[in-house]
Amino acid sequence: MLDRRGGLIVAIVVIVSLSGCLGGLAGSPPSDVHTDSPTPSTVSEAPPTQGGVNGTLEVHYINVGQGASTLLITPPGETMLIDSGDWSDDGEYVLAYLDRLGIERIDHLVTSHADADHIGGHAAVINHYETDKDGVGAVYDPGIASSSQTYSEYLDAIEEHDVPLYETRAGDTLPLDGVNATVLGPPEPYLADEERNENSIVISVQYGETGFLFPGDAEAEHEAHLVERYGDRLNVTVLQVGHHGSRSSSGPAFLEATSPRIAIIPSGYDSQYGHPHTETLERLTDREITTYWTATHGSVAVRTNGTAVEVWTQQSAPTTATELRDGSPIEPGSTGRLDHRLTLGATLADGGFDSTETSDSETTTTSTDDRTPALGVAEVHADADGNDNENLNDEYVIFENTGEEMLDLSGWQISDEAGHSYTVPDGFTMAPGERVTLHTGSGTDSSTDLYWGADSAIWNNGGDTVTVTDSNEQVVIEEEYS
Repeated sequence: MLDRRGGLIVAIVVIVSLSGCLGGLAGSPPSDVHTDSPTPSTVSEAPPTQGGVNGTLEVHYINVGQGASTLLITPPGETMLIDSGDWSDDGEYVLAYLDRLGIERIDHLVTSHADADHIGGHAAVINHYETDKDGVGAVYDPGIASSSQTYSEYLDAIEEHDVPLYETRAGDTLPLDGVNATVLGPPEPYLADEERNENSIVISVQYGETGFLFPGDAEAEHEAHLVERYGDRLNVTVLQVGHHGSRSSSGPAFLEATSPRIAIIPSGYDSQYGHPHTETLERLTDREITTYWTATHGSVAVRTNGTAVEVWTQQSAPTTATELRDGSPIEPGSTGRLDHRLTLGATLADGGFDSTETSDSETTTTSTDDRTPALGVAEVHADADGNDNENLNDEYVIFENTGEEMLDLSGWQISDEAGHSYTVPDGFTMAPGERVTLHTGSGTDSSTDLYWGADSAIWNNGGDTVTVTDSNEQVVIEEEYS
């Protein structure tokens, strides 16, 4: 039986293998591989998806415990699911999350590699979407088989429902509508004597100026190959930390090349492997990378219009990597509201994920005290009239409460790239829609104007970064201007 399964994948991938060229697929894929997926409907119990030509790319890092599963929804509404969690829950957590989002079709199902904590729900996803929904367009696999029952069941489901299966290697491009999705690994020939982790499918997704990298469980040898092959072209905005935060991944050279602003670690709170390892957390902290951990933040959703980026999580928790374990654990599969935590660039125009998820038996909401209402930078006036240092109050930043709730800014800090810092006085609040101007010079604070009290100009005329952290030292805004 196991020998037959090992032969099955070889037979299929020989028939429908990808070209391995940057030009894309070898020939035209079957007509059912790449079809337009209906935009997932917005339902009251789920975070709305945006869709549409002028919409956003959404990336959902699903809390599956000690495993990994990531869903992408492109602006036109196509879907790609990378991995499906551990075998122990048989796809339950992933399917429940997809159902709450109203996902009717999986256009692309990616197997990063054949380990059971990454393909644990594959068979269930294929069976569910082929039987009860609008199907699975295609499956992508690095081509290295496993002898596990989980892998055998995955191939059984592919065979039963006649889903196209592609062996996927470096240089291939995935036909993901609305974004550029390029496969960076594994190379030809395979690395490390065909060890599965080191030959994970590595995918780079680019939408406008925003990049995402999904390295699977790639470890030191694969990372070294990627750095040598691609160098600074690995640079991304958001990095899914490889191998659940293992010390064998996210090496210094790899982090230097990728230079992410945001990192997401998918692993369990009480991982039997100790993930994420201290060495990895220290490397992320040393680079000041804002880090989210599905074990304490719950499911994490990142959305971007190609320039601005927002992060939404189920639960508030520290985002300094070495402090992640100070957060409270959240159970895999937990339902709960996704709340806005971080904005890079301008605040996106619509309400995002501002809704409540529900389970069959209860409604779970996050208290107002634990939420971060939307604060946006409305204007940066860095170049004061005349000499900046002699007209300090004409150098200012205008902030706006773009949310729907009162915002208490007591103790929040505003800083620039040079490390100058201003602390908002206790008791300062902003009602929805209100604006406040922070002047560099001195004056009397009011409900509409605050004064830094600096004796020289703060904001660089040629470009700088406005960073806002709340009273819990969580980054709320990190907006560059030029």
